[in-house]
Amino acid sequence: MTQAPAAAVEVSGLSAGYPGVLALQGVDLRLTAGTITALVGANGSGKSTLFSALLGLRAPLAGTIRLYGKPPQQARRRNVVSYVPQHDTIDHTFPLTVAQMVMMGRIPHQGPTRRPRRADRAAVAEALEQVGLAELRRRTVGELSGGQRRRAFLARSLTQQAPLMLLDEPFAGVDRGSEELITATLHALRDAGTTVLVSTHHLDSLADLADEVVLLHRRVLAAGPPSAVLTESTLAGAFGTVLADDGGAADSTEDGAGRQEAPWS
Repeated sequence: MTQAPAAAVEVSGLSAGYPGVLALQGVDLRLTAGTITALVGANGSGKSTLFSALLGLRAPLAGTIRLYGKPPQQARRRNVVSYVPQHDTIDHTFPLTVAQMVMMGRIPHQGPTRRPRRADRAAVAEALEQVGLAELRRRTVGELSGGQRRRAFLARSLTQQAPLMLLDEPFAGVDRGSEELITATLHALRDAGTTVLVSTHHLDSLADLADEVVLLHRRVLAAGPPSAVLTESTLAGAFGTVLADDGGAADSTEDGAGRQEAPWS
């Protein structure tokens, strides 16, 4: 008998939400190790709630989550999972250089003093080179463009060297060049064995980005290769009746570009 590929993420019967809002109900999800999975859904479909639950920041109302066999909070403590947020919380007026910000990803590998060592500096240099920001390492984060800033946060996550990476809308508001560079970086990670889960609204580029697609609207509507999931009928089920049954109560907030997206908390 052929053994099934190892699972990086296993979610079973997950229900989660906020006071008065059931954002996810009965979600079953399995991500194969060493693959890129795109998480697709309309605003308020529960994508950010799912990310919160995977990171151990929101307790499930029901069901179980395992990241490489560990509960989410334990997985975070053991550096099993890294996260690239859609919106950063760094004060852009603070004189923090790009290299210093990316070095923050090395904290799980440093001792109690958190003093950078040779391996830490090498990891930062490699990550900045990978995302095309090596020449901007001494600039402050506030001086970066939107696309450059997203690449810098990706570099920070790269330095963690976690086997699982979650990315929340990494292509929102970036130019074509940054999108292609981020995609190439994610492919290189996958080829090296990292498991990637990325939420995105960019349906037209999913076939080039992801091995698998998960279509979400409170529950998993479809999962599989892009060609099988991105059909007219499945997309109509996810986007044609968006929020019709929840009165707009799901988790949505306005981002800087006027797009509606789910908040982190």
